[in-house]
Amino acid sequence: MQSENSESRLTNKIPQLQSIVAMPSLATLTPREPQHLNMDIDKKTLGYSSNGNLKSRLQCKFAQPANTEELCFEEMSQWSQSLERLLSSKYGMKIFQAFLKSEFSDENLEFWVVCEDYKKIKSSFRMSSRAKKIFKCYIQAEAPREINIDHKTREVIRTNIKVPSTVCFDDAQRIVFGLMEKDSYPRFLKSDVYRTLLDSTSEPMRM
Repeated sequence: MQSENSESRLTNKIPQLQSIVAMPSLATLTPREPQHLNMDIDKKTLGYSSNGNLKSRLQCKFAQPANTEELCFEEMSQWSQSLERLLSSKYGMKIFQAFLKSEFSDENLEFWVVCEDYKKIKSSFRMSSRAKKIFKCYIQAEAPREINIDHKTREVIRTNIKVPSTVCFDDAQRIVFGLMEKDSYPRFLKSDVYRTLLDSTSEPMRM
């Protein structure tokens, strides 16, 4: 009965979990049409099937390896240790982004991931082009995905991108990380989505 109740709770959470998305692709990121708009996945990504056991499918999706329930629970429980641990998990980051999107506050995480991708660029030409796009999309006043940073940091970045480097956005990245760590991350750990997924993996699987 307990397992059935858990599966029912998971089924009820599907509308929230359907917001889980891939991180934005920077290759085509523009201020007018940022790639974050492609934010949906189908139910198969979650392992959802009207004819299958939802809890088992979720466990298989999130476990590494897929048939090890203990590892699945261990990985998910580690997300509560720190925001760094959560963001180092492929599925943890996506579920966290889904939670932030449900609160209409996913721009901070999106910007943080964009910066991590930006730092990997080797070509100075591509770095310059990408830096300008990031600035227009996330940094400048009234940007489409404007993040919450102070005026001084914004102006420093405006100057830095004239001769871009891998550290151009570091100050802004630290600010948004701190905001997530103090605000949205604690709320995520208390959210129904996280608690329901965690509870489901701590219960025996019904075959």
